[in-house]
Amino acid sequence: MGNVDRPKQFLSIGERPIIVHTVEKFLLHEEFDRIIIVTPTAWINYTRDILEKYIGKDERLVITPGGQDRNESIMAAVNWIEEKNGLSDEDIIVTHDAVRPFLTHRIIKENIEAAQKFGSCDTVISAIDTIVASTNGKTITDIPVRDQMYQGQTPQSFQITKLKSHYESLSTEERAILTDACKILLLKGEDVALVTGELFNIKVTTPYDLRIANAILKERIHQ
Repeated sequence: MGNVDRPKQFLSIGERPIIVHTVEKFLLHEEFDRIIIVTPTAWINYTRDILEKYIGKDERLVITPGGQDRNESIMAAVNWIEEKNGLSDEDIIVTHDAVRPFLTHRIIKENIEAAQKFGSCDTVISAIDTIVASTNGKTITDIPVRDQMYQGQTPQSFQITKLKSHYESLSTEERAILTDACKILLLKGEDVALVTGELFNIKVTTPYDLRIANAILKERIHQ
């Protein structure tokens, strides 16, 4: 995101922090017993203050320290759930990037349904551009068939006990190559269902993304 003084989820689009826009989408769903925000330990109090300022107190909101990477942070949430409530095979966890503030009610609903039916799912959109693969960064290794390619978004949703069991069975080498929670299930031979995302369900990671996010928000306000 360049030279900024805080993690990108605390930057604003419109007049509110990105994370506030994101959390509000989940608060609209009564199906969730808890909305767990995993955050760096140094930013826990700041996160709590931001959410109380813009949303107020809500008993479903939980803030807990995350891990060293995405998957460790997801497991930190799973561990919190297990410690406070225990786990059952019916429990579903819907994981989402804090900096994707434009997810829709439909996307969340279909994630819940797909995770309940198939055990896990990923939110994706069809690849618009041709995908070029290169193993050395200098020459083309492969050009996959575009019709079979998708761009991953979030949410990614899972039956919690299945996710926890498979994650704990990973070797150190397998954990080292993980960049995506759905990869955990794939490594263990599980099917992962697809949920159709939206082009505007963008991840705000660069200054350009921030400008696009403000434009999307402005358009929605004036619709």
